[in-house]
Amino acid sequence: MIDGLYAITPECADTGRLLQLAERALSGGARLVQYRNKRGDTALRHEQASELLALCKRFHAPLIINDDLRLADLSGADGVHLGKDDGGIREARFILGPGKIIGVSCYNDLPRAREAQEQGADYAAFGSFFASSTKPGTVTAPLNLLREAKQDLRIPVVAIGGITPDNAHVLIESGADALAVVSALFDSADVRAAAEKFSRLFV
Repeated sequence: MIDGLYAITPECADTGRLLQLAERALSGGARLVQYRNKRGDTALRHEQASELLALCKRFHAPLIINDDLRLADLSGADGVHLGKDDGGIREARFILGPGKIIGVSCYNDLPRAREAQEQGADYAAFGSFFASSTKPGTVTAPLNLLREAKQDLRIPVVAIGGITPDNAHVLIESGADALAVVSALFDSADVRAAAEKFSRLFV
């Protein structure tokens, strides 16, 4: 199941620090982790993905690789998250196999989500619903899109973009199955406490 707090890792060249942050998020109730690193070299990214996968297995939480099908395959991760320019769902399914998770960024585009579902995606992510420090200037999505998506799709719906403990409840009430969070989680002085705060919203 794709539900609850979906932790997206920050850019971090220090693997030990990254693992420490991820462990705190998982201890606080994060249900999935997405490894996102746009700047690291191939060796660092493979090292971090492999270490995160071992950590996630301890917590029985899937590790999803952002935007990099090859890394998802080589590291043995539980799945991949594909953006608009990151390759096709059918290719990802062929390479990763039937047991892996394939998520797709659908921005504010419900028809894209319908097509992704038909091609075999396991979840659709919409946003940004609020201003995002991670991706400033990104496409914005209205709250009613979540309601429409929840009624229209069979796969889980993930909300992303500027989500905090203070605004998260409106996304859940609008139909989000999971909340993908970066800054409000990993920039917190107490990552575990922040994760617990998000996780309690789903109880």
